[in-house]
Amino acid sequence: MKNTPHFAQLFLRLALGIGFILPVMDRFGWLGAPGSPTVGWGSWSIFVDYTNSLMPYLSRALANVMGIIATAGELIFGILLIIGYKIKLAAIGSFLLTLAFALSMFIFANYRAPFNYSVFVVSASSLVLATLPGYKWSVDGIK
Repeated sequence: MKNTPHFAQLFLRLALGIGFILPVMDRFGWLGAPGSPTVGWGSWSIFVDYTNSLMPYLSRALANVMGIIATAGELIFGILLIIGYKIKLAAIGSFLLTLAFALSMFIFANYRAPFNYSVFVVSASSLVLATLPGYKWSVDGIK
């Protein structure tokens, strides 16, 4: 049982990291075409439409910029969490990114959307990960 906390943080890092990278792949159509059974967007254009629906106060061009920023953040945070490098910083960034996403969903989609997709859970999980005292089985844990 002494390795249980270490396993839990590793599992959390991998779950969050993969959970960030898969949607990025989906936006570029790498997981299938739009409308395929396991595809959320399937194209960048459909993703920007969704981003614009969560930020209706922005033009489509600015929604595209925000989509690029969010996608870059998700990709960077995902990779850092998986390899275990700068975990605390990546976890704080992913907390802030997913909190902003959850609040936008709550306000502009409907109050259930961030709960249906567990976005608040992902945000809280990132915050918990940021507060852990150490990260064994990571690049950060190498001494």
